[in-house]
Amino acid sequence: MAQTIHLVRHGRSAPDETRPAEEWPLHPDAGAALTALRDSGRLPVRARWFSSPEPKARATARTLTGTAVGFVDGLREMTRPAGPWLGESAWSALVRRCMTEPDVPAAPGWEAAVDTTDRVVGAVRRIAESCPDDDVVLVGHGTAWTLVVAALTGCPPDLQAWDRLRMPDHCALRVDGEVAEIVSPWGAGEPASRSS
Repeated sequence: MAQTIHLVRHGRSAPDETRPAEEWPLHPDAGAALTALRDSGRLPVRARWFSSPEPKARATARTLTGTAVGFVDGLREMTRPAGPWLGESAWSALVRRCMTEPDVPAAPGWEAAVDTTDRVVGAVRRIAESCPDDDVVLVGHGTAWTLVVAALTGCPPDLQAWDRLRMPDHCALRVDGEVAEIVSPWGAGEPASRSS
């Protein structure tokens, strides 16, 4: 039976160079874009909701739905250490490297993309299998979602789509058994920053 999986990238985050990105909260100005996504009609009225446990994802999920949200550790973003902002071009180059050389960490302390993919895709499949009669909304992160879309559709990571990701953003996949297709591409929310 076909199922729709809605992937939501979290709202604008509040970067803090002294803390790893997994600890960052939402930016105080994130609310308007989240409200716009919530009211856009792109998210299903009836669905099961799950989220990464990271603060920015949890807060995004709580803003977007009044229903219960399950927090799933496997939906976390690719692990990266705290450190100074490298600038847009250096950041983009590291993310591109992690996706084109998935077996090698893009920088010291980074999780290899193959490990992120295994963890997140495994979590997505377990969630989908646990509620086969329901569509699901999964709130998480840009790099992880790019790897998930690639794995589920059987295509290489779409670096152009990653480059266009916004905070927040939404993509929907129709999954029928092992076959997935994009039915609603990324494209909601406010302009993204590569800082998270």
